[in-house]
Amino acid sequence: MFKKKQSADKAVLQNAITTLFANIKFSNVDNPVRSLAITSAIPNEGKSTVTVNLAKVIAGSGKNVLLVECDMRRRSLAAMLKVHARAGLYAVLAEQVSLRSAVVATSTPNLFFLDAEPGIPNPADILASKRFDRFVDMLENAYDYVIFDTPPVGTFVDAAVISSRVDGTVLVVRDDFTKRDELLAAREQLDKADAHIIGTVLNNCEVETSEYYYAYYTKDGKRVKQGETPTLPANGGASSSAQGSSRRGRRNR
Repeated sequence: MFKKKQSADKAVLQNAITTLFANIKFSNVDNPVRSLAITSAIPNEGKSTVTVNLAKVIAGSGKNVLLVECDMRRRSLAAMLKVHARAGLYAVLAEQVSLRSAVVATSTPNLFFLDAEPGIPNPADILASKRFDRFVDMLENAYDYVIFDTPPVGTFVDAAVISSRVDGTVLVVRDDFTKRDELLAAREQLDKADAHIIGTVLNNCEVETSEYYYAYYTKDGKRVKQGETPTLPANGGASSSAQGSSRRGRRNR
């Protein structure tokens, strides 16, 4: 029963992330979103986990994806992806190495990673520079999708700065964890930065209806026939839920 619950949770998570990607794709059909910032209001809301799973789903669709570590004070993506890079973001911006030399492949086909070196001085100043603007343009020309994992909005200004330079921003909110005032303050800061918030991800939530549909459509790996009673998984629910919305067209930098 425990394995069945794990399988159900994995399927629900996969469906939520796939739905998130669909919402991103259709948030503006005329001007598709190609560069994304993933952030949260406060630490420990699961934004990096959402970022990695989203990047894997997009790569699985056949698109070339570059995942960029921009949480420079609390780097986590390299460990999650189990990769090691000899150079990173700062070296590329300083023109010490080429982008091709700094980017590393991951175990997921079509998914590439650009790390950030530890101890980068004055990250906010670097991100606010015209050089970083040109850097984002270069990445968009080189990959189908570019995803920036940023620090929480309420912790550093970095997330707001990056959000003002990409096509869209996704805000991760952990269920029953983030306070309303913290979320409103994060939204206000992103709005002041002219961020294009295309949606939110409600993370670590219970979604019993998703379990029902998972059980209905997959019973022992096979689709349940019409009229057959499905066997529901044990109690528990999805670890992720996604919503998306469109506010305006792609920004002109």
